[in-house]
Amino acid sequence: MAALPPFSTSYRQQPTRPASALDLPGLQTASRVLHDQFMKDAQIIPDIGDMLTTPGGQSSALYSVFPDDYRAPFQKRRLVGIPEALFQYYNTTNVTSHMGLIPEIERVWISIDHKLFLWDYIEGQDISSFVDQPDVITHVAVVKPRVGVFVDEITSVMVICTPVSVLLIGLSMSTVLGTNNRSRKEIKMYATDMAVSTDIEMSSVVGMSDGRIFMCGSQDGCLYELHYQQSESWFSKRVHIVNHSVGSVQSLFPRFTSPKSEDRIVAVISDPKRNCFYTLSARNSISIYQASSEKAVHHVQTMSNLYKSAQEKAPGSPALTPSNFQIVALHVLDLGESRTGVQLIAITMNGVRLYFSPSTSAYNFPYAPTSSAAGGVRPLQLIHVRLPPPNLLHPDEQSSPHRPAYNSSTRNSPPQPPSRPFIISGLENSCYLDGLMVSAQPGDTDGTDFLLCTAPDLTRIGSLGQLNPPSQQQPSQQPMYGPSSYGTGANQRPPLTEYATLLAIPGRTWSMATVPRESTPTSVAPSPPVTNELAIQFSEPSRQFMILTNVGLTFLIKRRALDYLKAVIEEVQTEGVVQPIIEFRDSFGRDQTCAMLLGLASGNTFLDAGELSTSGTLCTISPDIANVAKQAFYDFGERPIWTERVTYGTSDSSGSAIFSGRREGFAMYFARLVRPLWKNKLTKPGPSGFQQSDFEDNLLVTVQKNLFALKEFLDKNPHLFHSAPGEHSVSRSSSGNEQEAWKAEQNSVSQLQALLSRTIEAISFILLLNDYRLGELIAQCDPDTQKLITSMTFEDLITSQNGVTAARALVNVVIDQQIGQQISVDTISEVLQQRCGSFCSTDDVMLYKARESIRKAMESRNPSERHNWLGESLRLFTKGARMLDFDKIREVCGEYQQLGYAKGAVELPLSCAQALDPDNLGLEYWYAACPPNDTRKEYCDKRLRCYDLVLHSLSVFEEQASQSASVKGSASNAIDDPEAIRSHAYDLAFSSEDEMCHSTLYDWLINRSLADELLAMRPPFLEAHLKREPITVPKYQLLWQFYVKDGQPLRAAEILAVLAESDTDLLLDKRLEYLTLAVANAKSHPVTIGGRHETAISFLTNLEEKLDVAQVQLEVYNALLPHMNDPGEAGEKIKYLSKTLLTMSELYQVYAEPFDLPVMKLLILHVSDHHDEHVVRPIWDRIFDDAIEKGADAQTNADHIIASVVPLGKRFYPSESAFPLKYIASLLVKFALKNRTQLPNGWTPRVLVQCGVPYADVWDVLHEMYESQIPPFNTQSGVQVVSADIAILLNDWLEEAKRPQSSVPRGEFPVGRIDLAVGQYLTELGANQAETKAIYEGIKRQLRRNW
Repeated sequence: MAALPPFSTSYRQQPTRPASALDLPGLQTASRVLHDQFMKDAQIIPDIGDMLTTPGGQSSALYSVFPDDYRAPFQKRRLVGIPEALFQYYNTTNVTSHMGLIPEIERVWISIDHKLFLWDYIEGQDISSFVDQPDVITHVAVVKPRVGVFVDEITSVMVICTPVSVLLIGLSMSTVLGTNNRSRKEIKMYATDMAVSTDIEMSSVVGMSDGRIFMCGSQDGCLYELHYQQSESWFSKRVHIVNHSVGSVQSLFPRFTSPKSEDRIVAVISDPKRNCFYTLSARNSISIYQASSEKAVHHVQTMSNLYKSAQEKAPGSPALTPSNFQIVALHVLDLGESRTGVQLIAITMNGVRLYFSPSTSAYNFPYAPTSSAAGGVRPLQLIHVRLPPPNLLHPDEQSSPHRPAYNSSTRNSPPQPPSRPFIISGLENSCYLDGLMVSAQPGDTDGTDFLLCTAPDLTRIGSLGQLNPPSQQQPSQQPMYGPSSYGTGANQRPPLTEYATLLAIPGRTWSMATVPRESTPTSVAPSPPVTNELAIQFSEPSRQFMILTNVGLTFLIKRRALDYLKAVIEEVQTEGVVQPIIEFRDSFGRDQTCAMLLGLASGNTFLDAGELSTSGTLCTISPDIANVAKQAFYDFGERPIWTERVTYGTSDSSGSAIFSGRREGFAMYFARLVRPLWKNKLTKPGPSGFQQSDFEDNLLVTVQKNLFALKEFLDKNPHLFHSAPGEHSVSRSSSGNEQEAWKAEQNSVSQLQALLSRTIEAISFILLLNDYRLGELIAQCDPDTQKLITSMTFEDLITSQNGVTAARALVNVVIDQQIGQQISVDTISEVLQQRCGSFCSTDDVMLYKARESIRKAMESRNPSERHNWLGESLRLFTKGARMLDFDKIREVCGEYQQLGYAKGAVELPLSCAQALDPDNLGLEYWYAACPPNDTRKEYCDKRLRCYDLVLHSLSVFEEQASQSASVKGSASNAIDDPEAIRSHAYDLAFSSEDEMCHSTLYDWLINRSLADELLAMRPPFLEAHLKREPITVPKYQLLWQFYVKDGQPLRAAEILAVLAESDTDLLLDKRLEYLTLAVANAKSHPVTIGGRHETAISFLTNLEEKLDVAQVQLEVYNALLPHMNDPGEAGEKIKYLSKTLLTMSELYQVYAEPFDLPVMKLLILHVSDHHDEHVVRPIWDRIFDDAIEKGADAQTNADHIIASVVPLGKRFYPSESAFPLKYIASLLVKFALKNRTQLPNGWTPRVLVQCGVPYADVWDVLHEMYESQIPPFNTQSGVQVVSADIAILLNDWLEEAKRPQSSVPRGEFPVGRIDLAVGQYLTELGANQAETKAIYEGIKRQLRRNW
């Protein structure tokens, strides 16, 4: 599309509220008000069948006959004279002429002898002729062609009858604009070479919807069918006549066997929609036929003796006599006209109407066929006799200007009997449409015919909310047979009452027909019956009839309530007489009157009752009359009333408003204008596979014009729905309730006005989409949106969230098309905003401009210009972020990535994350650690999807940078160097103040093994991120490192401690490592920081203890490691040991004790510093017992003891908890005593010294034994062994002290004490201890020599 298509209407709407401000609940409430009005319109006028079958109402004769002109139901609109050119053919007195109407092709046919003329009465003087056959033409009809016989151009077939033949002419039609811009049909005639000779002259030709043609013979009254086909076959000619009155029908109906020429068929009437046709005989019999198989018909029923049946329904009526009971016409009711199935009306020459509907039983009629009716055509029965009006005014009186004086009783009293009532007696022609009937009979003066016109009187049959409805008193002339039971019950259905009038027209009537109207679109909304003209007068043209006389064509138009109202308003305006308009209000009810006044005052395309050519043009009345209508609308509308509903027994009360006639009239008029659209689907499948609009453009334009006129009128007159200035002061007591009522009314009116504005825009929107080929636009939407649009009604588009969604999707497609064709979006967005602002908000326009900026950036080769366009697009997208759906955000980010625009690719999704969660509900949910079953999760997910786009952008820029690095000097489409873009993108991401985004970013980097880089950067939210639930080992591993780098060793120690003790799958050595690191960090905590010195010391102590325990646990674990895979509980226990940290008690009771680990027990006692001789001594006994091997020599066992004791001594001494020196020394001495012959002297002290016990401590223990006198040291032998050990100990000690670099400093060697002691030991030494004595003496000598 190179340019914007022209808009279909001639004016533009001002933009209204943006889509974001749409009050959808208010629009939906207003839409429900419209639906209520649809329901009312469908119910206020009863169905024709209901009125004909009221109890006791088998006949009726209720008519409203008024002498005043403005209430006459019909009006002669114009007379079109027969063209002068035709009269030249009447050049001899001896011509045979016939004429008739063919409304389907807008022609009158006139035959003069063998010449046929078709007069185009729309143009007035245009005549076409057919003279290519020699016989006098007696009858012409136009029917539908049979499928496949003619070329496609031929849309109708003209049947021409002469006394000796029937021939067919093909017709093609096209609509063209004539003079005064009036559309007319142009016809072309095609010779078909189809003709058939007949012995009988044919008349009353009718066609069926499948192209079959039926007719009757003028002379013999038989039923014939003209059968034609494309080519001749062996068994049938191309055209031939079939007589259906002989043969099969004869055998079925014995009554036909004797020819009765007086009961011949005189007319055939088709009913294409029911696929049947009727025949009328000269003796008033009506037969029903159904066209069955080829060249065959099925006779459904014949109704005879109708005179008798009519008499039974209206006994004693003077209108029913054998002489005047002659049926002159049959009229078919359209399928939609009667819900109860009234199907056929017959009218007699004196105006009696017989109504027929399908019977409940097939056996009520003479000659009813025994088989059920084929194809659903049911036999009929007479249900009602409608008698002619007894009080008709002669046309001379009707047109009299005399108007009776008005008084309060005028309207409700029955009309006075006319001075000379006219009695109908010789009807010859009649025509019927939608409850309206026009019949013609010769007038009482030469050259004039009288037309009997009847129409339903809605004021008497409708429930229009009148306060004092017109009386239903029956005319006094008909006491015997009128309905007598009306008015006896509250819900009694009203009997049929009609307006009746007699009009005079010039000439003798030849034919009459209804003026064809465009078929009204079928509405899904509850529809009013066709007789409810109140509901359709503002959306359809008036119904018109054509009466063809030898003078010309008279057009008769049905006067609607609207036309009556216009007449009485003109009277108020010109003569100041208000009584007629008050009568009108009382007749039609307040609300109906207000609706009509509003339509008149605002203007409407169907205001002018006249020419069809004016439809589609807005008609308005003069300003003076409009002012009267406006004032009447205000005055008649009254005021809203508040009604309280009190709940008995409580103080609760609630109320509701009864709206004024103004609000009701507004709602009613609005509903009637939009009914053809409101409940209908927006689209329907089109011929090319695409969807297409379900509405014709001209329907949309017409409805929009009327809605716009209404809106303009209401905008100019805002006071119409407010109370007058002094009105509230009338009753102060009820002012509160009154204000409530006014408030409710104004609220409802403003909702309806909002709906009105949006409806006007919706029509503009659909028209615009049609200009852009709606079907193709829908096809470009995603499948879900396509499904949404195709299932959507017009109402949904306007009032539902789905409508908003669908509209936005379609606008996006249009804009994409424009951008794709490089057309500026300014033009289209301006058009959208002007015509349908609520479907294209300023936000939408902003986004379209943003996308256009990206397109311009892509096209630009100037880096700085490109940068500016991208910056502008980002600014606009950020501003309209709340309007973007996720797919669109992703698409735009992709474009930014492609263009290397890091700022857009990072900042746009961040802005959108905030816009999609405006109240930070998702953020709160995240801060609350994402609890389950929380409605806020939806917003959190939206944020995360946006953050994923940021991360995707970073990945893309990473990849571009790495590719660029690998290909040196490669040309790039981006603005900057890829490495610079990557770096800039990271800077932007890290400079965001969105903590949740940071957290997502950190996780992403950590997962990509970039934790060290992250720690080096130390971004602002890293600490909080690493501390956030859920706690994980990787996060805490980074957190302690973060604290170390941040110079907070104590916090690092705290985190390491938590890690070591965490409830995770960490192995024991890892926990030990963390504790070790924790201790190291705690020790490096400076004394001065934060005044936490005491706390830090206590924490460190605690840590060290835990580390000690953990180290014990590791040893226990290592000791038990060989048994890890042992079956049963033991193996499980050992595995558990590697997974968590235990206490000392647990280690002792669960592991060291049950698994019998003496060394581990000592370790536990040592680390826990637990002093308990009763615990430790048995352990050491066990160690000695284990070391001593039964049967081994003393030296071997001594070696075993050394191997067991020395390592433990080295490890545990001087811990009395684990290494009780005295007890261990006593065990060693006891062993030495026991084996003193085999072990050398000094074995015990030397073992202890190997254990790391200082010489002084060993001497103290041995000396204590020496002095103790406790067994075994109470015997001389025991004491002498100890003495020998002491001698060796002291000698070793002395030697050690003398040695250079000795572990015993010479200054600390107790020379004096040893000297005294040796003296004691020598005096007490046994005589046989020469070796020991020599050692002692040697010691003394050494002491003296060296000290």
